Amino acid sequence: MKNTKFIFVIGGVMSGIGKGIATSSIGAILKSRGLSVSAIKIDPYVNVDAGTMNPTEHGEVFVLDSGLECDQDMGNYERFMGVVLPPENYMTTGSVYRKVIQRERNLEYGGSCVQIIPHATNEIIKTIKKAGENNKADVVITEIGGTAGDYENALFMEAARQMNLSRPEDVLFVMISYLPCPPKIGEMKTKPTQQAVRELNASGIQPDIIISRSELPIDDKRKKKIALFCNVKKEDVISAPDIDSIYEVPINFEKDGLSLRILHKLGLKSNGKKMEDWIKLNQNIKKAKKKIKIGIVGKYFGTGDFTLSDSYISVIEAIKHASFKVGAKPEISWLNSEYFEKEDKRLEELKEYDGIIIPGGFGSRGVEGKIKAVSFCRKNKIPFLGLCYGMQMAVIEFSRQVLKLKEAHTTEVKRNTKHPVIDIMPEQKKNLKENNYGATMRLGSYEAILKKGTIAFKAYKKSKISERHRHRWEVNPDYIERLEKGGLIFSGMSPDKRLMEILELPRSVHPFFLATQFHPEFKSSPLKPHPLFIEFAKAAKKR
Repeated sequence: MKNTKFIFVIGGVMSGIGKGIATSSIGAILKSRGLSVSAIKIDPYVNVDAGTMNPTEHGEVFVLDSGLECDQDMGNYERFMGVVLPPENYMTTGSVYRKVIQRERNLEYGGSCVQIIPHATNEIIKTIKKAGENNKADVVITEIGGTAGDYENALFMEAARQMNLSRPEDVLFVMISYLPCPPKIGEMKTKPTQQAVRELNASGIQPDIIISRSELPIDDKRKKKIALFCNVKKEDVISAPDIDSIYEVPINFEKDGLSLRILHKLGLKSNGKKMEDWIKLNQNIKKAKKKIKIGIVGKYFGTGDFTLSDSYISVIEAIKHASFKVGAKPEISWLNSEYFEKEDKRLEELKEYDGIIIPGGFGSRGVEGKIKAVSFCRKNKIPFLGLCYGMQMAVIEFSRQVLKLKEAHTTEVKRNTKHPVIDIMPEQKKNLKENNYGATMRLGSYEAILKKGTIAFKAYKKSKISERHRHRWEVNPDYIERLEKGGLIFSGMSPDKRLMEILELPRSVHPFFLATQFHPEFKSSPLKPHPLFIEFAKAAKKR
C-alpha cells in the first residue's frame, strides 16, 4: 500500500495573498518531479457546498465532473496540476458536520456523546486520507481556507495537528505569509509574518516552509530574520514576489529550490525535473505581442468601489490560455450589461472590441442589456462566444430579431411569456416548487454529439464530447425546428437529441458566432487550452 505524504498549506497575516495559486504551483512542480499529486480545498464556511454562495462575495462557483459545486481554487488545482478532482476533495465546515450528524443519527458512534474532538476531527482526517487512497497519490496537498488564528478554521488546524502528531514523517506544513513594504518606511517588514507564525504555534503547528509573498523579491537579510524568529532554516524561506502572470509561480518556486526542500523533508525521491512545458508556456506568454481586446458582458462585477474579477475567474483564465496559444496578448474589459439597457448608444462601444463574451449567470438583472449586446455582435459581425446563460440570451435574441417572435423570453425571467424559447425542464419544476435549490441543477459532466462540418466539430476534431454544466433552463424543444429553419445551427446536442448543447451561425454569415449551454471554461488549462476558446481567440486575432 502506498505511503501517501500530506502537505498542509496555511495562510498568514491576511487573506487574498495567493494560497490557492501557491497550492496549485506546489502540485505542479511535484508532478514535474514524477510524483502523483492530488489537492483538497477546505472552506471554513458552514455552507455544505459553494452552490448557494454569492459570486460577488465568494468568487466563482467551480463545478467538478461529479457535479459538486465548489470553491474556485479547485479550478486552479485542476488547471495547474492537470488532474480531474473527485467531490471528496472539497470540504466545508457544513459538510463535515453533516456527515457527523448523519453518523450520529445512524447510531454509528455506538451511543457515545458526539464531540468536536475526536468525532469531527476524525471525520476530517478520514476524508483527507481517503483522498490519498482514492487518487493513488504520492502527495495530497490540503489548503486550509482563512488565516492562522481564525476561529472558523480552528477545527481543521486541530485535525492537521493530530495528523502530524501521529505521522510526523509524512506531514509537512507550508505557510503563505505576506511581507508588506510600506512606501513611507521604504523597508520590507517581517514582523507581521513573525506574529502569524506565533498564532500558528498557538494551534500546536510549526511551519516547515514559509513562502513569503511581497511586492518585491525577499532579500537575504529578511530571509535570515524570518528563519531566526520563525524557527525555520534560511533555505526554507521561499521568495514569492508579485509577477505579471500566475503561470510564472511554479518556475519562481523552483528558482528557490522549493521542490527539493519538500522532497528532502518528506523523504521522497525525484523521478526527474520536467518543467519544460511550463518554461515554454511562459516564453509564449512573454513573446505574445499582438493585443486582442475582449469584452465580458455580465453583472457580477461590483463590490463597493471595486471590480471583482473572481466572479468569472475560469472564463478569464480560459481566454488567456487560448490567446497565448495563438500568439496573442488579451486585454480584458468588464462591461456591465445594465449600462446597455439605459443607453442604446453605448452599444457602439462594442465595436472597439475584437471579441465579446457573455458568460453564465442567473436572474433578471441586466438581461435586456445582454440581449442587446448579442444582437449588436450578430449584426456587426463581432466574434461572439456565449456561455450557459449567454447561449440562452442568443436564442432569445435570434427568436426576437430573426423569427420575429417579439415576446420571446426565458421563463426564468418572464414566467408567462407568450414564446418561452428558453424553458425549465419538467424534472426541475418540482425542485423549484419545493424550494429545493441546493445541488439540484443540471450539474457536472454530460455527453454531447457534434455535427460534422461545423465550427464546433472543427474545434474538437471528434464527434462525441463531455462537458460540465450548471443550469436549470434549456432551449425549449418546441422551438428548435423553427430556430433551425431560421438559420441557427445546433451543432451539439445530447445523445437523445432532447437538449441543445451548442449553437452557432455558419461562417458564411458571421466570422464567429457560437454559444454553449455548458461551461467550457471549467476544462481549460494553461498547458491544454479549450478548443472552443482557441477558435474564439483565432477569430478575435483575425479581426
